[in-house]
Amino acid sequence: MRVLIRGVAVIPRPEAGVIPKADVVIEGRRFSAVVVGEEVQGPFDRVIEGEGKLLIPGLVNAHTHLAMTLFRGLAQDRPLMDWLEKEVWPREKKLTGEIVHWFSLLGLVEMIRSGTTAFADMYFFMEEVAEAVEKAGLRALLSYGIIAPKPERIEPELKKAESFAREWDGKAEGRIRAALSPHAPYTCGPEVWKRTVALARELRIPIHTHLAETREEVERFRAETGRSPVEWLEELGVFGVPTLAAHCVHLSEKDIEILAAHGVSAVHCPTSNLKLACGIAPVVEMLKGGANVCLGTDGAGSAGDLNMIEEMRLAALLAKVHTGDPQALPAPEALSMATWRGAAALGWGKDLGTIESGRRADGIMLNLAQVHWFPNHDPLANLVYAGQAADVDTVFVDGRFLLIGGELQTLDEEEILGRCRELAKRFK
Repeated sequence: MRVLIRGVAVIPRPEAGVIPKADVVIEGRRFSAVVVGEEVQGPFDRVIEGEGKLLIPGLVNAHTHLAMTLFRGLAQDRPLMDWLEKEVWPREKKLTGEIVHWFSLLGLVEMIRSGTTAFADMYFFMEEVAEAVEKAGLRALLSYGIIAPKPERIEPELKKAESFAREWDGKAEGRIRAALSPHAPYTCGPEVWKRTVALARELRIPIHTHLAETREEVERFRAETGRSPVEWLEELGVFGVPTLAAHCVHLSEKDIEILAAHGVSAVHCPTSNLKLACGIAPVVEMLKGGANVCLGTDGAGSAGDLNMIEEMRLAALLAKVHTGDPQALPAPEALSMATWRGAAALGWGKDLGTIESGRRADGIMLNLAQVHWFPNHDPLANLVYAGQAADVDTVFVDGRFLLIGGELQTLDEEEILGRCRELAKRFK
């Protein structure tokens, strides 16, 4: 299929700034041309008028728990461990594959409508999540969340993780990839981590985990082991395979050096970390130290929503407050964290994250005819500091359109809302 997006403003990659008007050609699953100042020759199977729109690379949510849309609005305003131990984990014992499937679909609707085209997800009943992703048409790095604080849990948890990874890695025409996900250093002991590393090497897949999210976690780890969680994982050889580490809020200078030296991707989750009062991640310091830093929402239970435009804005604002420097994390860098840096973290760095010839055709178009965009001196700055999820007009992944003119193309929103409404009654 050959598609022309005609006369659209384009941000091909954040560092390059904005092209005020261009014709963008998609052939099959890839961008084939970004043409400025000359007429593009047809024929085309579809022509989309881009006047009044801004085309950017698809947003990448590098850490979430999709089906936790179920817990949106439940047990709010709690510290992390209190929230998990007293509210979330007891409810998760009542989860079924059906529940996870439908609330994953709910999250996918929200992601599409807010411009996310790829994401990393860690949860339970992951086969049901994968089937939802395949239907929706998004791109995802998926993993079963291993929680094994007791020896008797190690074998069954690792078997579930391995079974899912072997079955789903590379499925959905390559849009789904698998990872291995020990939940965190405080929920999985050394044996789990060592066996996970060996399996990740065998399957050639990454590790996705939570790391250094709260001060209490880090202080307890130092008291018990004499090391930070980052140092502990390095000693176990975890960072010898590609690693996606969510949060990374409480890091020492040595921790940052370790992450950068091993190519670990840190996922900054501003909304969730603010809501749970975990702290502000040292994003500027990590970037200066050479680490790859990207963005995630975390689950809607802690973040409230799955809005990556909001995460960009918060990341930029928090960096300025945290450093006392209004020039810290400028808008292009915030957009980089939500696009090509996230793509690199998920293992798609060579294919995704920019709008250039030969790259996978994952992109979104935003409607600029909104009062909060005017007078639009700088569309990139407006995107980060004024843009809204509701501005997303069109979304496509691998050249396939998932949203056109605000209308979903692959999912039945009313059916999903109806099913989730009924299933949510079990969790009041």
